[in-house]
Amino acid sequence: MKRVFLFLATNFAILIVLSITLRLLGVERLLDESGTNLDMSALLIFAAVFGFGGSFISLALSKWTAKRLTGAQIIEQPRTDTEAWLVSTVRRQAQAAGIGAPEVAVYDSPDVNAFATGMRRNSALVAVSTGLLRGMNRDEAEAVLGHEVSHVANGDMITLALIQGVINTFVIVLSRVIGHVVDRVVFKTERGHGPAFWITAIIAEIVLAILASIIVMWFSRQREFRADAGGAKLAGRDKMIAALQRLQRGVEQPHLPDQMAAFGISGGRGLGIKRLFMTHPPLEERIAALQAQR
Repeated sequence: MKRVFLFLATNFAILIVLSITLRLLGVERLLDESGTNLDMSALLIFAAVFGFGGSFISLALSKWTAKRLTGAQIIEQPRTDTEAWLVSTVRRQAQAAGIGAPEVAVYDSPDVNAFATGMRRNSALVAVSTGLLRGMNRDEAEAVLGHEVSHVANGDMITLALIQGVINTFVIVLSRVIGHVVDRVVFKTERGHGPAFWITAIIAEIVLAILASIIVMWFSRQREFRADAGGAKLAGRDKMIAALQRLQRGVEQPHLPDQMAAFGISGGRGLGIKRLFMTHPPLEERIAALQAQR
């Protein structure tokens, strides 16, 4: 219920903020003076529906998509001691975090990684790679599971979807406003929309989406610090540090599909501008943050 309220409230707030911002910036006045008569209310509704709709459809399909992209196999009935340990550990951590037990899965991959996804905190998915099971001891694996359970408990998937919806809405609105102004003011199109509108809007949408993704990536990096802290609380700080150090020694290039990269335990390296588009902070920074905790 709280998530539904948050979703509706956020959509409503975005519509109001966009409307007020465009008026304060004089965009509507400029459009009216130029004879463009752009229907801002219709545009805002269109942007909100498509911006949030796409984000939440993606979230709703996240578990199904993750299973198909990685080939993750849900552990229905543990067949080995390792599978039994995975299920019992995730259930214990979920109980400690105050959430329903996620589905637990294993996917075949040589890289040492894990991810969590799902639309609801009480119906999530936590999956680990076969490479992680081979490359980490149980203390380290326990910390990784705690990290992923913390992502679920923190509501990171739903929050990321909300942020992405906000970003999508701004991008759609601003790109079409820019296209509209260029088409009517620069190219003097009097009726309908000419080619300049569509070309400009598409280019603006691509550029704005790239710039806006910096905000999404910043949030993604911050949630990794929070999930590390949560993993340390659930499994122990020393275990969480040891798990990250293991990743630092042996895993620098994760092999999760691009659609799932932000939900894994490990990210790649990034220098300069590339750092702005990283889903995960550098491992050394994450280790230092945990070591600084008291």
